[in-house]
Amino acid sequence: MTGTKDPTTLAQRWGLNPEQFWLRGELPERSVAYDPKSGMWNVYTYRDVVRVLSDPATYSSDTSRLLPERKEFTEGSIISLDPPLHQKLRKLVSHAFTPKVIADLEPRIAELTHELLDQAEGDRIDLVSGLAYPLPVIVIAELLGVPAEDRNLFKDWVDKMLERSGQFSLNDSPEERDKMMEAAMEQLDQLIAYLGEHAAERRRQPREDLLTKLVEAEVDGVRLTDREVVNFANVLLIAGHITTTMLLGNTVLCLDEYPDQKAKVLADRELVPGAIEESLRFLSPFATTARVTNTDVELGNTVIEADQMVLVWLAAANRDPEHFTDPGVFDVTREPNTQIAFGRGIHFCLGAPLARLEGRVALNILLDRFPGLRTDPAEAPEFLPQPTMTGVRRLPLVLR
Repeated sequence: MTGTKDPTTLAQRWGLNPEQFWLRGELPERSVAYDPKSGMWNVYTYRDVVRVLSDPATYSSDTSRLLPERKEFTEGSIISLDPPLHQKLRKLVSHAFTPKVIADLEPRIAELTHELLDQAEGDRIDLVSGLAYPLPVIVIAELLGVPAEDRNLFKDWVDKMLERSGQFSLNDSPEERDKMMEAAMEQLDQLIAYLGEHAAERRRQPREDLLTKLVEAEVDGVRLTDREVVNFANVLLIAGHITTTMLLGNTVLCLDEYPDQKAKVLADRELVPGAIEESLRFLSPFATTARVTNTDVELGNTVIEADQMVLVWLAAANRDPEHFTDPGVFDVTREPNTQIAFGRGIHFCLGAPLARLEGRVALNILLDRFPGLRTDPAEAPEFLPQPTMTGVRRLPLVLR
């Protein structure tokens, strides 16, 4: 098997979700198309996806206008805000993700990686539960200042929330949408309550952590409300680990699937960052992100009216043959690699540098300690069931 093999092989071999059309080298005929089943507009090409994400004046991030979300869960949530408030809130935590702050985390990330791998029993490990999940959760929990030992609580809440929130359609009846969202919100309620207790404790006893900085932060001379603090922390906690978990698992899976590419990385560790970027393009963790049109707009030779939900397909854009040469080929030396798995524009993932660092450090240590690691022939990988998320929830590996 080589990096130039049939692009559908990986999807077929592991039986990936049939709805993940981009993994099979399939792209819709129309670059912009309305889906009557979901009641949304879909945008597939790289050019049009970048156009949407780069124009917040036309395409709003406040999807709560159309989705059955409870407003208390979007108040202060940076991912649903538009300018100018978005920039003000983003600036509050940007100091926690500066290049120096991120670089200073490298020794701790390496220490944690070794500690987690030391716990592997025998010559086998499930990469997700053994490393790819706990590593980023511990790092972001330590940054926020919440107990890392509670990570199994986070995982349970987030897994159930994502499972239920990915099933909605704008064409469902209000009763159906409310019922579905309530089930998802039950999990979010627990996470919000958990973070609220820690935020209240920081108001009484400040510490040197990000949660304290949120509690003490001001926007235009006014401090954030308790709800804004909690929702901000919630986004950081969730987004701060899910992407890295999928990124690391996907990169290891791709290197296993394409041994010629793994050989290149083993021979030249300068290719590790390139392997991570190519993994993000080839198996984009989050397939979609949503926007709402503020005005009538023409996109892809199609007119979309105001107040319409627009679903941009990051994963399809990352396989667009008009932008990427041989998009179905996994190539760790791809240059340039302008993948957009972390988004584009003002909502570009704030934690992208941290995710890249965690991936680079963990992958290097994995290859140092277990250069012969491979998927377990006796136990196949188990993939996330959500079609809009590409990643493994179990990845059994043979280490030696």
